[in-house]
Amino acid sequence: MNSMFTKIVRRILGGILVLFGLNILLPQPFIPLPVPPEKAAAFLTSLAATGYILKTVAIVEILIGVLLLVKKWVAFALLLLAPISINIVLFHIFLDASGIGGALVVAILNGILIYKNWSSYKSLFL
Repeated sequence: MNSMFTKIVRRILGGILVLFGLNILLPQPFIPLPVPPEKAAAFLTSLAATGYILKTVAIVEILIGVLLLVKKWVAFALLLLAPISINIVLFHIFLDASGIGGALVVAILNGILIYKNWSSYKSLFL
């Protein structure tokens, strides 16, 4: 569970989450976002119009990323990330296929870490 591979994967995933969470949360993104296709743009516009959804997701991503980086409550953080990573993949499958690569990276890294921490979840399935 604490192999060098697991540490690297955990740190990469934590860094990605903090980086992209801050990019959404800050008023001026520091990573330019590509113009999404029409359906994706409409969906994102409706989420932004709520005034809280995108900010809440960004804050949760940053929180999860920090927990992974400092190695606190890793199993809990990975469970919180699971529905977010699934939704990121589904968003790109159905609305913006051009960004599927990054979405798959997050989902795969999350899956690897869940697998590596599986002993923490066994009691959930008894």
